[in-house]
Amino acid sequence: MAWTPADIPRRTPLYSRHVALGARIVPFGGWEMPLQYAGIAAEHEAVRTAAGLFDVSHMGELELAGADAPAALQRVTANDAGRLEVGQAQYSALTTREGTVVDDLVIYRLAPDHFLLVVNAANVETDLRWIRDSLAAGGEGKPSDAIVIDTSARYALLALQGPRAEAILQPLTGVELRAVPTFGFATGEVANARATIARTGYTGEDGFELLVAPAAADAVWTSVLGAGEEDGLVPAGLGARDTLRLEAGMRLHGQDMDRTTTLLEAGLGWLVNWEKGPFIGREALAAERDAGSRRRLVGFEMIDRGIARHGCGVYAGDGDGADDAIGCVTSGTLTPHLKKAIGMAYVPAPLAKRDTELLIDVRGTRLRARVVRMPFYRRPR
Repeated sequence: MAWTPADIPRRTPLYSRHVALGARIVPFGGWEMPLQYAGIAAEHEAVRTAAGLFDVSHMGELELAGADAPAALQRVTANDAGRLEVGQAQYSALTTREGTVVDDLVIYRLAPDHFLLVVNAANVETDLRWIRDSLAAGGEGKPSDAIVIDTSARYALLALQGPRAEAILQPLTGVELRAVPTFGFATGEVANARATIARTGYTGEDGFELLVAPAAADAVWTSVLGAGEEDGLVPAGLGARDTLRLEAGMRLHGQDMDRTTTLLEAGLGWLVNWEKGPFIGREALAAERDAGSRRRLVGFEMIDRGIARHGCGVYAGDGDGADDAIGCVTSGTLTPHLKKAIGMAYVPAPLAKRDTELLIDVRGTRLRARVVRMPFYRRPR
């Protein structure tokens, strides 16, 4: 089979820096990314107690602009982007007409008619095509005059996460970080580089995500790491990012939700704004809301010793129909901070109640697990 340029993994502007730091590099979503440096457990614990610096430049950026951009965004996303002021961000989702999840994303309102959408790395082309097709179909039979383009090549994205994040970053910027609220952002300089500084993240901790030009990424990375050395800041890879987000009960698109699962099944009904008016998927989601979901994504803790991983079969804990799997684990790990084996799984709605006992097939042995409330971890306030 002949190879094409699309078969070659991409590298972020910080690839050489990761190699120099001794990172273990792995393929992820078409990119070569650092999985870990000193180790997943150490990096995870550093983020919970001090801070970690992640390169997440593989994430995609789309920009939506035009006089019709606000209305167009309302039609293609489930949350109410219309309530965003300039300088505010919002977690949202793109859904199909059946209410299933095309992708989850963070929306930044850059100007009244200009939005930045940060999407998952593997979904950039899919999301771009989905939004363009939706704009062409328009609302009320009229195509939208808004335009959407892929601007991923214009950005590198760094995530500084942890309780010491603000103290580490503040000396490097003139932006008053205390004034930036959660899901707010400001534009300024970080280490003499132009940056969008957002109080967002994917770890369950306080922190900031920094959008900078690719050419400035190395200088910003090096400056932030140096500034945080005495505070316990460490470089952190995708392995710790995954265990942190799971501990915080955050879903991963492609594992915990996708086009076969609805927002309500995934436990993200709080994202849906029912009052804002029509959007793609609203009718299906409203019908599911009224009738009740057939299955639900739940959190679980292992009772028996063992770690359930993605793809493990789930069985009823009472032994009824013991030969038939009733669900599937979507994410699972032994959490470095809580020291517990936890995970997420889809189960029939009647089994989604807290303290329900389940059986999970781990390497051919059915181990007991208990449904628990998510998130598994909440940061101290």
